[in-house]
Amino acid sequence: MIKYLLFISILLFTSCSFKTPPNLWQHKSANAFHSYTQDFLSKNDNMATNDLQRAIKHAKQSADLTQLARVYLGKCALNISVGVEDSCQEYLNIADVVQSDRLDAYYSFITKSIVDKQIDFLPQYYQEYIKNIKKKDFIEANKNILSMPKITSTLLCAVLIKENLEQDSRAKITKLASFYGYKKAVLFWLNEQKKYTQDRKEKEYLEKKISILK
Repeated sequence: MIKYLLFISILLFTSCSFKTPPNLWQHKSANAFHSYTQDFLSKNDNMATNDLQRAIKHAKQSADLTQLARVYLGKCALNISVGVEDSCQEYLNIADVVQSDRLDAYYSFITKSIVDKQIDFLPQYYQEYIKNIKKKDFIEANKNILSMPKITSTLLCAVLIKENLEQDSRAKITKLASFYGYKKAVLFWLNEQKKYTQDRKEKEYLEKKISILK
């Protein structure tokens, strides 16, 4: 009898464990966007296009458009993080039906238009960085960038103040992007290093690396 009850309990537990979550569309969209991030930065363009289409398709299964807004804003942020101009128009087209203070603050942040009252809606590691930017303390901002918890945050924040980066920071960011195999970011930062170096031999060295990677 005890064995029978134990068997039933295990069966019920297993059944509950594999129950499909009602917001499966949201999980699928988030997972597809994660794949998009990896493929986009790795310059796997065909795969990235497919990943993004899936992320958008799953996000459009709900009347709650928050996830779709995240996808559009995330796409915009990734473009900006590798030096591609993007006004985030896809996000702006739906922002009025999403009405998220957090997403609006993030949009303002990545487009360099954030105001003081929006800062608290961002993660703490962005807040410290923004405060240093506002104080024009670029030495501390450089440190903030290199201590970000995610490489995507590092890449984004670095681009936002690319003219005020130390050359050593550019080299470290290039090395970090190289470690992850993020070819798009690697090429961008190699070009940034070449742009700001005054050393002719270093410039030739960087040009050769860029030529090989292309």
